[in-house]
Amino acid sequence: MLRNPLMKRVMRNSGYLFTGSTLSAAMSMLQGILAARLLGVQAFGVLGIITVFASVINRLTSFRMSELVVSYVGEFSSRKEPARAAATIKSAAVAEAVSSVLAFALIGLLAPLGARYLAHDPSTVGLFSLYGSMVLAHLVVETSTGVLQYFDEFRLQAWVQVGQSGLTLALILAAVVAKAGLAAVVWAYLLGKVAWAIAITVSAWLAARRRWGPGWWRAPLSSIRDERRGMARFALSTNLTGTLTLVTRDSEVLWLGALTSPLQVGYYKVALAILNIVLIPVQPLISTTYREVAREVATRSWENVRYLLRSGSLIAASYSLAAAGGLAVFGAWIVSLWGPEFLPQSYWALLVLLPGVIVVSIFYWNRSVLLPLGLPEYPTKVTLAAALAKIVLIFLLVPRLGAVGMAISLGSFFIGTAALMVWKTLRVIRRKAALSTA
Repeated sequence: MLRNPLMKRVMRNSGYLFTGSTLSAAMSMLQGILAARLLGVQAFGVLGIITVFASVINRLTSFRMSELVVSYVGEFSSRKEPARAAATIKSAAVAEAVSSVLAFALIGLLAPLGARYLAHDPSTVGLFSLYGSMVLAHLVVETSTGVLQYFDEFRLQAWVQVGQSGLTLALILAAVVAKAGLAAVVWAYLLGKVAWAIAITVSAWLAARRRWGPGWWRAPLSSIRDERRGMARFALSTNLTGTLTLVTRDSEVLWLGALTSPLQVGYYKVALAILNIVLIPVQPLISTTYREVAREVATRSWENVRYLLRSGSLIAASYSLAAAGGLAVFGAWIVSLWGPEFLPQSYWALLVLLPGVIVVSIFYWNRSVLLPLGLPEYPTKVTLAAALAKIVLIFLLVPRLGAVGMAISLGSFFIGTAALMVWKTLRVIRRKAALSTA
């Protein structure tokens, strides 16, 4: 498997991201432990609500430009049309900048509601607005990430990620030494996010300059006039899918804050942090596999597409199953690192989440591969149906079971959506392969 040039590229680039993700995750886990011990369960939960609140609103207006950039720049480059590739990046950056400014305005508008109804503490409204300012630094960061992915700059991304985590950890450690409070920890996370976004954006623009020359950004947008409808369809579909995912999967902290209390948020955040042990080695495969699959789909190399998906799943399974078993056995001890007050609630939530996380880890490509296959709407439809079911589960389970109830709803969501999208992906590939050989 590892002698195949396709998998060699995937594994090399994944290795860069894995190294960066592992170092970053180790520092992030230490950040969480220090912050939890400094703040306690209640304030640690408020911290989670503040950071997730800004992230959710930022992603609510997002069009996942990194995926659009990789897909369309790859297509135009394969046709030897560099001007159209550069124009794609330019148009993506403009659209993303508008959406980022909108997100910043929404954060400022909704911060008082977040402080009152999610954190249950109106005095935290200033911290909601403060952390929300990070979206201005993230003005074109998704477009920039797509540029770096296409230009094979995965090692650079990894080291920027490590640098961000190191900076944040140093700032939180300083807050602990100074015996500071919640505001100091929010500042630490904010400065780390800002530093990362600036580094990614500058690196992407320099990479584009090296490839296409100093005037690449002058490429006329009129050159992609014929592709605008397809690009808009792609962006809107990924935005709708992302929005549904936010409502159902990435905003559990906000649901918990609204339906229970920051205490349950604190328990749940620790369970999610520990799950990174399973997810970290798999997450780099998503972007690296997508890059290769998009190229193979563009050249109609269906056997290579199947090979990439099969090999990636085998690699992911070999690690995920072993890591999940270790967490089941040693999870309670790991939870205690955050503090004995997080037991047993965080451990039970962790156990409930593990089956769903194993499934989405093994089939990590379940959504992204449908994009270059020309089916960006299918994940949206699946996610919408699953979202409705999950919202029902949230209202039924969370008020009574808190963090464990949220874990049940999320695990069910993972398994259901992954199963449907894997089935559709394999079916479409089989049909297209049969047509190409007919």
